[in-house]
Amino acid sequence: MNLVLLGPPGAGKGTQAHYLERDFGLKQLSTGDMLRAAIASGSEIGKQVKATMDAGKLVPDAVIIAMLQERIAQPDCKGGFILDGFPRSLTQAEALDKMLAARGLSLDAVIEIRVDDQFLVERITGRFTCGKCGAGYHDRFKPTRQAGVCDACGGKDFVRRADDNAETVRARLQVYHSQTAPLLPYYRAKGRLRTVDGAGEMDMVYRQISGVVKALPGG
Repeated sequence: MNLVLLGPPGAGKGTQAHYLERDFGLKQLSTGDMLRAAIASGSEIGKQVKATMDAGKLVPDAVIIAMLQERIAQPDCKGGFILDGFPRSLTQAEALDKMLAARGLSLDAVIEIRVDDQFLVERITGRFTCGKCGAGYHDRFKPTRQAGVCDACGGKDFVRRADDNAETVRARLQVYHSQTAPLLPYYRAKGRLRTVDGAGEMDMVYRQISGVVKALPGG
């Protein structure tokens, strides 16, 4: 079974992909992880990726597709895979379909995790972590039991990511809506698109997603 998770920044795609990997024997594939692994391997593709990224340029779609083709041929993807963070554009989606078809494969479903922009801004800007142990919290959804004290280690120093601010989050959402959202009608026309409400707790969202997967042939 081969899946794609779509959704705006902060929708929880990585977390949901991890749950699916655990419960359905699928392999989570992140293009970011693959790019880093390619660079570390010192392969020809890795050298090309490093040179491109060092120059501050985007890695060409053809290179990412070639990396994906190589990755899904490995034994741990035999039971299927979940793409998290790819495709990001219509051009990438078309190239992905073409590459999979050449290997006799296809996507079984594309699951959109739909979340309202304002909710995402609140979700992301409210995140903070313990500077001592790394435990994660949220101003509204998961505050510390005692104000200013980490539940896990008792630490009192907390940090927030510099890019977890409303202006940056809204800019990232604008990019998503302009570049990635057009994938929705593309996959809908192919009968692959499924949509779940991503505004609830992660476990609630996962129940919807796992229900979608179980309803698929072979699920």
